[in-house]
Amino acid sequence: MFESLSGKLKGVFRDLRGLGKISETNVSESLRDVRMALLEADVNFKVAKAFIGRVKEKALGEKVIQSIQPGQQMIKIINDELVDLLGSTNAGLDLDALPSSIMMVGLHGAGKTTSSGKLARLLVKKGKKPLLVAADVYRPAAMDQLETLAQQVEVASVVLRGEKDVLKIAKQAKKVATAENCDVMIFDTAGRLQIDEPLVQELVRLRDLIKPQETLLVLDAATGQEAVNVASHFDEALSLTGAILTKLDGDARGGAALSMKEVTGKAIKFAGVGEKLDEFEEFHPERMASRILGMGDVVSLVEKAAEAVDEEDARKLEEKMRKGAFTLEDFLQQLQQMKQMGSLESLLGMMPGGSDIVANADLSKGEKEFRRMEGIICSMTQLERKRPNVLNASRRKRIAAGSGTTVAEVNTLLKTFARMQKMMKKMGKFQKMMGKLGGGGGMMPGMPGFR
Repeated sequence: MFESLSGKLKGVFRDLRGLGKISETNVSESLRDVRMALLEADVNFKVAKAFIGRVKEKALGEKVIQSIQPGQQMIKIINDELVDLLGSTNAGLDLDALPSSIMMVGLHGAGKTTSSGKLARLLVKKGKKPLLVAADVYRPAAMDQLETLAQQVEVASVVLRGEKDVLKIAKQAKKVATAENCDVMIFDTAGRLQIDEPLVQELVRLRDLIKPQETLLVLDAATGQEAVNVASHFDEALSLTGAILTKLDGDARGGAALSMKEVTGKAIKFAGVGEKLDEFEEFHPERMASRILGMGDVVSLVEKAAEAVDEEDARKLEEKMRKGAFTLEDFLQQLQQMKQMGSLESLLGMMPGGSDIVANADLSKGEKEFRRMEGIICSMTQLERKRPNVLNASRRKRIAAGSGTTVAEVNTLLKTFARMQKMMKKMGKFQKMMGKLGGGGGMMPGMPGFR
């Protein structure tokens, strides 16, 4: 995500950290490089110019805090301005009315249907009861796709195949929402390869009927600042309330994200960061700025971990670790929980400095290794997972055949696991000793309750 922009800004920051003092000359030189990085990232040139102007004004007007190096203070100014550029704070949805309506609009291929399903899933997690409405009457596959997504997310849907009048579909949706006690209706509307008057008028008629609380423009982030031009057109016709940027994980530049708020005045509310239904996030400007500047996004990482790990299970696992009773079954559970949190690339991207690892490492090997270990353990019986010492040569040969691996790979996993168990037993004894001495509370680092 934004690898190209991040890489260029890191080079600028390396030079900034070495500054002994801030002067108009070195500020101008540094900001010239920042401006070029923004323009190469396809940021709107007016946005880039205004951004640089604000940073320069603050940098030269600031009294340097003595405890902070001048270069570090410059970096902080750039970070703060970047957060403002992205929208300052997370802009939530206005869903006070019952039932509320959300119109998903945008060009063909931007990801409206998929985003509708992802948004429904997110709203379910927040305690809402959404209704997905197939209001794209021109692309038959859109109705099939939305119906499938509704089944996957386990929400109600309104799909009227053959109906060409979106207003009739909307009226039916209102009846279903009332009957099913749904509190949010999400309308997946038709798109075009380019904006045309018939499309706009149809959307206007639908908007006037349903009076949506939210009209969200779905944009492909990879289209760069052209996405902002599209946003301006849709906003003029429909009065947008916000935007959803899709395919943000594949956007190396960041032009759309950095230009949107400044040019249109509309906040980015959500971001699609992968193909899976759970790879959809609320857009937090301060977290995104941190990722762009290579400082990671620890808050989002912790939130993902909290979703994937049940607190009670974590406590039981911590107890097992302390007692040295950690089994291959527990190890398998840990691997599966990591998979729930997302790809290795996305997790590393949230860690400070992780983007450098992503850029320089073959992460596909790490993903393959996870899958190999999972396959080996899944090929074991319950007894073998709990008591690896029973794994003789014939059992290991059977496990290798069942998991599509070699006996050598099975042996490597077992040796690695044995070392982990040994280390955990030592850690458990150390924690127990510290607990008796009044330190650490007997908890292992990273586990619930550890301080």
